[in-house]
Amino acid sequence: MPATEIDFYELLGVSRDADPATIKSAYRKLAMKYHPDRNQGCKENEAKFKAVSAAYDCLKDPQKRAAYDRFGHAAFQQGMGGGGHPGADFADLGDIFETIFGSAFGGGGRQQPRRGADLRYDMEIGLEEAFHGKETQIEIEVSQACETCHGSGATPGTSTRGCNLCNGYGKVRAKQGFFVVERPCPSCHGRGEVLVSPCRDCRGEGCVDRPQTIEVEIPPGVDTGTRIRLTGKGEAGPRGAPPGDLYIFVHVRPHPVFQREGTTLLSRVPISFTTAALGGKVEIPDLGGETNTVDIPAGIQSGKQLRVRGAGMPVLQGRGRGDLVVEIAVETPTKLSKEQKALLEQFRETETGEECPECRGFFERLKDAFGA
Repeated sequence: MPATEIDFYELLGVSRDADPATIKSAYRKLAMKYHPDRNQGCKENEAKFKAVSAAYDCLKDPQKRAAYDRFGHAAFQQGMGGGGHPGADFADLGDIFETIFGSAFGGGGRQQPRRGADLRYDMEIGLEEAFHGKETQIEIEVSQACETCHGSGATPGTSTRGCNLCNGYGKVRAKQGFFVVERPCPSCHGRGEVLVSPCRDCRGEGCVDRPQTIEVEIPPGVDTGTRIRLTGKGEAGPRGAPPGDLYIFVHVRPHPVFQREGTTLLSRVPISFTTAALGGKVEIPDLGGETNTVDIPAGIQSGKQLRVRGAGMPVLQGRGRGDLVVEIAVETPTKLSKEQKALLEQFRETETGEECPECRGFFERLKDAFGA
């Protein structure tokens, strides 16, 4: 009996219920024993090497192994060498796999119409628009169903016919080494049918490019990187297939007053050194139109942050708002009148060092460090 007719399990010396690890180990031992590099010029061992390799190639794949267990060598021999049209013989490898595993394995006949392509649109908005949200319109050129053929791709009054190359199967098969490979038909692109008379306006595609106005709703709280999906607003699918989606990518412009970190708004607020020393109040309007009064405690330093709860950005697709953080920047006066300078001189003459403990502590550390 030819080597290819010998039972694959017998070739590898394993039982029919052997696990994958056992099968792999058995193959490695036999492959090393019969490898052509170790048996120069021995045609018999070369044939055995090919046989055990073919057996392992089948049994290592769970789907191929299941087909072999059910049909034996017939799973790989029928429909591989005779005449007939590729795609017409149900008994070959692809159809046997389909019989066992269903169309999910890849032998399911005609391909379903592929949906249209998704589109991307980049939209720039201001921080105020991101706060309140907005409804707007965009103009884009998008592929839409052809009005002449209503998306069918065929000239009105004509229809389709079965593809001659694949006999309407949508796929063709070709022998590749030990197996048969199944691919979409290059003539009908997997549809199984071709147009008798393609529509002149869309050249048989069923869709044409056309400018379109689309309504877009931007929800409150969006940020740079937010993606809004508009289902079915992308490219039309070929020959009546479903359209793709349109994705709006949001970019928020920088704001002259506020910086944003998520739902938190940060604003750097300069105050005079007298307000910093004596305390006071500052008023900060937020993006919602409300004025927030912030109490400045006496003796505040630059860099100190004061938080106003609920005065930040809205939570996207949620409730509530983030916070407003006010960062204090104490400003030193640069233009003083004679009277102001005189008053500051009087203040300096009465300084004891207790007024600025951080300054005093720094110079004391210098003295300790350098012995000055």
